[in-house]
Amino acid sequence: MQEDQQRLAAAVKGKKVAFIGAGVSHKTLLRQFCGMGAAVTLCDKKQLEEFGDYAGELRELGVNLSLGEGYLAGLAGQDMILRTPGFEYYTPELQAAKAAGALVTSEMELFFEYCPCEITAVTGSDGKTTTTSLIAAMFEAAGRTVHLGGNIGRALLPILAQVRPEDEAVVELSSFQLISMRRSPRVAVVTNVTPNHLDHHKDMQEYIDAKRNILLWQEEGCRAVLGYENEVTRAMQADCRGSQCWFTRLRETDNGAFLRADGMLCMAEGGAVTPVLAQGEVKLRGLHNIENLLAAIAAVWGRVPVEAMRRVGGSFAGVEHRIEPVRTLDGVQWYNDSIASSPTRTIAGLRSFGQKIIVIAGGYDKNIPYEPLAPELLEHVKVLVLMGQTGPKIEAAVRACPGFAASGLVIEHAQDMAGAVALARAAAKPGDIVSLSPASASFDLYPNFEVRGRHYKELVNAL
Repeated sequence: MQEDQQRLAAAVKGKKVAFIGAGVSHKTLLRQFCGMGAAVTLCDKKQLEEFGDYAGELRELGVNLSLGEGYLAGLAGQDMILRTPGFEYYTPELQAAKAAGALVTSEMELFFEYCPCEITAVTGSDGKTTTTSLIAAMFEAAGRTVHLGGNIGRALLPILAQVRPEDEAVVELSSFQLISMRRSPRVAVVTNVTPNHLDHHKDMQEYIDAKRNILLWQEEGCRAVLGYENEVTRAMQADCRGSQCWFTRLRETDNGAFLRADGMLCMAEGGAVTPVLAQGEVKLRGLHNIENLLAAIAAVWGRVPVEAMRRVGGSFAGVEHRIEPVRTLDGVQWYNDSIASSPTRTIAGLRSFGQKIIVIAGGYDKNIPYEPLAPELLEHVKVLVLMGQTGPKIEAAVRACPGFAASGLVIEHAQDMAGAVALARAAAKPGDIVSLSPASASFDLYPNFEVRGRHYKELVNAL
C-alpha cells in the first residue's frame, strides 16, 4: 500500500463513516472503507429489498443501514459523512451533523486531499466536458499517464493506490462538487458561468460562489485559466492566488490563448506569441469548441510540447453526446447533443451548423429562463419538436419573441423521445440536419443526459 493510501487508511480506521446514497462510486468506496476498518453506515431513500443482489453484499460487509423515509437520521453521531454531488449540501440534517462535529466531505474532496500527483481541474456552465477531455488527451499525447475523473470518467479515490507522483489527474468539477471544496487544483480552468442548476442553488450568487471555490484555495505556483468573454469569469481574476491567464476567440491577449485574426490559435506568455495550430485544422465542429481548445492549450502550457497540442487539436473528434454525429439516412444527418442541458449549450450547438436545422428540445425544468434561447431558435431552426416539462415554457418564449410570425418556424409537440424522433423524421427532407439539443435537464424521463442520448441514438439507428 503506497503512502497516500496509508494516510487515508489511518484517517478512516475506527471512525464512524456515513455514505449518503449507494451510487456506483459509493459502492466501491463502501467496500474500501470497510476494508480500512471504518464503521460504515449507508443512508439511502431506498428500502433494502430495492437493492436486489447488492443487499447481500451490504449484509456481508456488516454495513449499518439507515433506509427509507427517515434515512437521514443515520447522519447523527457520525465522524465523517460522504455525500454524492447530487445531494444538496445545505440539507438541514447534513448541516446539523456538520455543526455537531462531523467532517462532511465527498469522494472528490478526499481524492484532492490524498492525491500524490498534480491535479488539473475544469469547471464552468458550458464546455467543461470537452475541455477536460482535450486536456487529458494532450497529456496522453505527451506520453503521460492520465487519471480522468470527477464529473466524467470514473471515481478516482478507489484507484488512489495506482496513482503515482509523476502522473496527471484531470478532473471535471460541477458546482455541486465544488460547493464544499476546501482545496484547489494546481491548474484551475473556469470556462464561463451562466444561469444553471437554479433548481438546486438558492440563487445565482450561490452558484457563482460554488464555482469560485476552484480558485480560492490555490497558492503561489498554481495557475488559473479564465474565460475572458464572460463577465463572471473575468471578475474571478480578483480571486486568483497564483499566476492567471485568459482564453478568448474574440480578441488578442498578451496573457493567454487566443484566436488570431488570421485564423491561428496562439498562446501569448511573457511577451512571446507562439502559434499552435490553424483553425482550419481543428477537427471539432463549432466556434465554442475553438474556445474549449484555447482553454485546454492555456491549461497545459509549459507542461506539454506544442506538437502534442497540435496533434490533439487536429485529431480530437469530440465527446459522446456533444454534437455527436449519429448517422445519415435518406440524405438527412442526425446529431446527438444530449449534453446540452441548458439554453447556452443549445445555442452553441445551433451556431455550429451553417443552415437552419430541425431540433428536438425540452425536458426537466431547472428554473432557467428560456427568453435568451428564443431569438436563436428563430434564427437557426426551421422545425422545433418539443417534449417534456419545459416544452410549453420554450414554446411560450419563442411565440413571445419579436419576429416569430415572420420566421416561419414550425412548432410540434411529442409525448416522448420516440414520438419526437418520428415527428423529426416526418419533417426532414434530403439535405436537412436533425439534432437532439434539449436546453433542459433529463430528469423528467431519464436518470441523466447520457441515458437520454443513448436512447435517442437507439431510436435513430433503428429508423
